[in-house]
Amino acid sequence: MEKFNYKHVFVIGVDGAGTYVKNANMPNLFSLFEKGAFTYNCLTTLPTISAQCWGSLLIGVDAKVHGLSNGICKTEHYANSDVHPTYFRLVREAFPDAKLGAFCNWTPIYNGIIEHNIGVVTEKGHDYQLSPKIAEYIKTEKPTLLFVHFDGVDGSGHNDGYGTEGYYNELNNVDNFIGEAWNAVVEAGIEDDTLFISVADHGGSGHDHGGPSNEEKWVYFTAVGKTVAPLRNFHMRIRDIPAIVCCALGIDTHEGMDSFVPEGLFTDVSGMPIRPDLDAVV
Repeated sequence: MEKFNYKHVFVIGVDGAGTYVKNANMPNLFSLFEKGAFTYNCLTTLPTISAQCWGSLLIGVDAKVHGLSNGICKTEHYANSDVHPTYFRLVREAFPDAKLGAFCNWTPIYNGIIEHNIGVVTEKGHDYQLSPKIAEYIKTEKPTLLFVHFDGVDGSGHNDGYGTEGYYNELNNVDNFIGEAWNAVVEAGIEDDTLFISVADHGGSGHDHGGPSNEEKWVYFTAVGKTVAPLRNFHMRIRDIPAIVCCALGIDTHEGMDSFVPEGLFTDVSGMPIRPDLDAVV
């Protein structure tokens, strides 16, 4: 079978959601689960802090390797020439004319993780402000790569407590935003050419996160696309997402990445290297 290459990859990140989505009122997310692959067995990086986790998700290496922290991301730009590129830079190098977007509630992501001066369109604002902009951007620009960061869930976790009524209400809110993004893909007529991913960076316990508890380190992941297999509760690491993005678009990963496509995720891909430390994930 000839490998199918997607024209669009959209990664919808939900800060602080962990695996709490199991018990949430999220019909749009569960609809995606049914359409494609999903797991509650995605292991994030340690410490379970936003910059470390989003850095691994975007760069494809452990936090000890990329060295990012919240403080660094708030004050320093991520170098275009860094030895560990994000998948934004890999896509830009492969497709010079590609439309790339990053719509983030937490601005240190595109200030201090995504490389500057590579033509990434950025938008910032609260989740409810970003959602209509995301939908419009998808429908009008049909970008090659779009990364979205919603932060309301994590904010509620810190304020109300993870797993509380207020927290679950915020999960329901972000579910509506996920639904709006997916509906935009359908309305744009690009559903068959799009890999649509949604994932959390970490969870939380009490009113905080950063530690190694199960509530903090395990997150959900789902992928929907024409060639995505109906896998259920497979094991992976959050730093495997760059390999998934690159594989979907038909481009090479960077040799410095510690990132692997989960076995069997795509129906038309076989013989891919398997994560060597999968036993450690399990």
